[in-house]
Amino acid sequence: MTNPLYPPIEPFQQDFLEVGDGHSLYYEQSGNPLGQPIVFIHGGPGGGCSPRHRQFFDPHHYRIILLDQRGSGRSTPHASLANNTTSHLIADLEVLRRHLAIEQWILFGGSWGSTLALLYAQSYPQVVKGLILRGIFLCRDEDIDWFYQKGASEFYADYWQDFIAPIAQIDRKTLVQAYYKLLTGEDEVARMRAAEAWSVWEGRTSTLKTDNDLVNHFADPHHALAMARIECHYFIHKAFIRPNQILQQTHIISHIPTTIVHGRYDMVCPINQAFALKATLPNADFIICEQAGHSAFETEISQALVATTRRFMTI
Repeated sequence: MTNPLYPPIEPFQQDFLEVGDGHSLYYEQSGNPLGQPIVFIHGGPGGGCSPRHRQFFDPHHYRIILLDQRGSGRSTPHASLANNTTSHLIADLEVLRRHLAIEQWILFGGSWGSTLALLYAQSYPQVVKGLILRGIFLCRDEDIDWFYQKGASEFYADYWQDFIAPIAQIDRKTLVQAYYKLLTGEDEVARMRAAEAWSVWEGRTSTLKTDNDLVNHFADPHHALAMARIECHYFIHKAFIRPNQILQQTHIISHIPTTIVHGRYDMVCPINQAFALKATLPNADFIICEQAGHSAFETEISQALVATTRRFMTI
């Protein structure tokens, strides 16, 4: 299969948005300044954006907006947990929309990005023109436990040994809590070791066939620290949402054109989460990628996402 992404492009604007609480968020715009606004909502939380994320969109049609969420990517302070909750991130997106004088925009989000896109749309349905969602993550207890306690561990028993290695045997019954202690502790060596193990576990399991370039990106200390600290912070607090909140509120967004793209063999966010969402959004389009896992950059998933962004040019 050939690479389905659009060629690399450079932003026409890069800036920082002051959102209060000491947080300064990096954002950029590329593509057509007068085009249809679409915002890329990255995963993690803590994952940050990369130049490749611009390439899902036709730059002649779309006004492409990328934002690094609190503590992520180029936003500062790096890896900060202070005043960093789901409600803060929802509010930040709305501040950005108003700052850019956008009336309505399309939301494009995968993994945690799908979570945040759904929660933002449920908070501000009137400004959301469409939803393109990949690798659905509902942030229920069972979804977090699957990846960080028991579930994915059964399929990746070898990688799992490296994930649990930083945690004392006595603490392995509650791995998220044990990791949280290390990632927020004073021992810098232990903190960085835990961050790398946490992040590499996700990198190794995000593709159907392990992608060493992706794993190396996840192992990068700057990326790993933000990813691990912020993800663990959110997951120990149950993503700062009520149990099953997303599914209980989908009636609010049932009128919004929505496409769900999910890999058949997604081990980070198993496909049952996408089926659960589709059941509450019967009008949504649902694309199952039969030879893919979790990553947006697996060829079949990239193809489905690019085809969807093309289709959404007419909404």
